[in-house]
Formats: sequence, structure tokens, C-alpha cells
Amino acid sequence: MKQIVVIASFLIFGTAAFSQNYKPLLDTINEWHVTSCYFGCHTDVYYTDSDTIVDGKTYKILDGYHFISRTFLLREDVANRKVYLNIVNQGFNEDFLLYDFSLSEGDVFNMKNPISPFPEDGGAFLLDSIVAKPLADGNNYNHFYFSPAPGNTTSTNNAVWIEGAGSLSLINAPGGKPDINGAGHLSCFFKNTEIFYANLDSIDDCIPLHLGIKKDNLKNLVVSKQNNSNNCLLSNTQDVKNVSVFDISGKRLHGINNEGRNSIGIDLSDYQNGVYIILATGFGDTKKSFKIVK
Repeated sequence: MKQIVVIASFLIFGTAAFSQNYKPLLDTINEWHVTSCYFGCHTDVYYTDSDTIVDGKTYKILDGYHFISRTFLLREDVANRKVYLNIVNQGFNEDFLLYDFSLSEGDVFNMKNPISPFPEDGGAFLLDSIVAKPLADGNNYNHFYFSPAPGNTTSTNNAVWIEGAGSLSLINAPGGKPDINGAGHLSCFFKNTEIFYANLDSIDDCIPLHLGIKKDNLKNLVVSKQNNSNNCLLSNTQDVKNVSVFDISGKRLHGINNEGRNSIGIDLSDYQNGVYIILATGFGDTKKSFKIVK
């Protein structure tokens, strides 16, 4: 008999396809979770929850984590695919160009990392490659891979941006090294409480904390295999709206809507041996995922 093995949670996929349209970084509500693991893992949360106008330009206010002063402001020029950070301090404000998603491979970009663990002027970085990969919604988004340009004596680390999400480090550190054992690595990003990016290598799940959504409404959800069969069983599904099955490349293979049942069976008989992702969506659009091996 073929066997199904349940492994730790996982939700990040890779492919080489190309996305078509630019995905703006900023939505109405945005929430980033950054995880660092020194002596045990800890996740910091920051978000935008309101707008303000400075010098006739509309910005979103960053809050949470070390942005609680609410003097860190973000704005996006969607037409030109650029994102700016403005730091307002005692009547003085300074605008930094953080991201330019219109760049092409081979272009050079001067990284600014204001008030972050990285050099404020990170120097010139070379855009080595742009690779489109699917994120949590199964759609492809460009990933930008940078390395310090020749002659850059300030920065020695590589940097990664994701279209629609920003840096894999802190949002105000486009030239920062995404390092789970250092300054941190982006683990979750939400747009309007919907998951957009998730990396569950070091955390159990991605659940937004903004707007008071219950973090633990799927905490009792478990998946198990049934002996001598190709079936998986999700238990304690009373708060689950629907379940999707993805292959490891991020392609959605099957969807199941739940109508108040306390358990949901998933038949993998027609699937080839390999790794699959089960993603459960709960009320309040909370999500929990499991990796299984058939």
C-alpha cells in the first residue's frame, strides 16, 4: 500500500513562470510578520492602518514593532512602480526611495535602509536576476535578487525583494539580508487580512493579528493519515470554511467547501507520489497549512 506521511507546516512555492501585471506593494491594510531565531523564535508584527498627507502627497502610516512612533510613512507611485519612505521628525521630513520595481536585470540600484539594523546608505547593488514564483494565492510574482555591485564597500550581503510585498528583510531595509538567525526574515505578509506571502519554515502558521481577528481559531485543526489507504483526514474543522490541495509548485489541484462538518476527508488516490500542501481557510480568513508526502 502507498503511504501518506504528514510533515510540519509549509507554504512557499517556486517556479520559473513570469507574471504579467505589476502588483502594488501597498493595499488598504497591510501587515508584515518578521521572524528571528536567536534563542528560540520570535515574530514581530508591524502594519499600516491609516493614511496621512505630507506636502500634498498621501502616505500610509506604519505602526507596531519599532514603528510605534507613527513617524514612518509609506507611499507608492504605482504608475512608476516605486515605493518611498518618509520619516517625519519635529517638523522635518525626508523622503527615501526604497523600492523600484521597474528595474531590469543588470540595473544598479542604490539601497537606502533608514533607521534599520543595516547601513542607512547601503551603496550600489546589482540586480542579478528576476524570477517569477507563485505565492500563497497561486499567482506568479516577480522576485528580485540583488548582490553588492563591484566597488560597494559598505554592504557585503545579498538582498531579495518580492513584488507586492517588499523586502524579505524589514520593509525599511530593501538592502537588508533576510536572515532568520540575524535581523529576521519575512514570514508572513497580509493584504486586507488575506495572506499574500507565507514562509512556514520556522513558524507554525500565518494568521493576521490586525482588526482583532482571532489568532487561535484553527489551533485545534489537525491532519492525519488513515491506515492502509490514500486518505487524509482533517479533524476539528468546525471553524474551517474551505480546504485546498496544492502541489509543490503551487498549482491548486482540488478544493473542498465545508458546511459545518467537524472532519473533512481528502482522497489522494489519483495523485502521483510526491509532496502536497493542504491549506485550510477559517472564518475571519485565518489560514493554516500542512505539508504531506504520499
